[in-house]
Amino acid sequence: MLELKNEGYKTKSEIKELAPSIFATKGAEITSEKYTHIPTYQVIEDMELLGWNVVDAKQVKARKNIGFQKHLVVFRNPDVMIKGEDGDDAYPQILLTNSSDGKNAFTFTAGLFRLVCENGLVIKTEEFEDMKIRHMGYDFEELRKVITNMVEKLPLTVESMNKFKTIQLEMEQIKDFAMKALEIRLGDEIKNIPSHTFDLDSLVEPIRNEDKGNDLWSVYNRIQEKIINGMFNYGSKMRKARKIKNFNQDIKLNAELYQLAETFVQ
Repeated sequence: MLELKNEGYKTKSEIKELAPSIFATKGAEITSEKYTHIPTYQVIEDMELLGWNVVDAKQVKARKNIGFQKHLVVFRNPDVMIKGEDGDDAYPQILLTNSSDGKNAFTFTAGLFRLVCENGLVIKTEEFEDMKIRHMGYDFEELRKVITNMVEKLPLTVESMNKFKTIQLEMEQIKDFAMKALEIRLGDEIKNIPSHTFDLDSLVEPIRNEDKGNDLWSVYNRIQEKIINGMFNYGSKMRKARKIKNFNQDIKLNAELYQLAETFVQ
């Protein structure tokens, strides 16, 4: 899971320690002559001018093109917050992925950080599609337009959260949600696992008081947390699931779980 604890913003040295590839000053040797290299740290500095600071950074493990591999930067703006009437506050976040091997454009994804459980959620709806900026032709004004567009859609996030909170699910629906979440997490592997070996009761059980309740928001949050963190056992030998550590898989799984929750909106 994206471990986005509320511990303040990262310094340049801290970012470099977490993901050195962010500071690549040129493209990898495999890039063509037409490749235009824009250091990710330049985008970080531009994001700071727009009020968005770094709270986390990661890079994938690589055997080739080390120092140029895909990386993730998570931004948060202290002036942008969703205040929950029930104390379930959330900070909108912007997730940036990029690489210096010519295989990725700057990709921006919307996310949420829940203060209640220090949980990172990724928003993936038709309104919140990923936004991309190519390295070639990158400039500050284009970045400003992309970020402004994402911020202007934040009221849709509030609307979505509030809608989730108003929908009450029956236990049969909650277990259906849990089973579909497992199908997303396990993929084709689930076809070879007897359904009776899944402990759905444990999967839907709240971890903390703030997540009690059968409303869609609470159900979604507690199942999402357990699915991402591997907090469930499965199979005839009750094998313990692994925590998701690869941020590519984390973002993809998070997005699919959010889309799953949307299917329960009536």
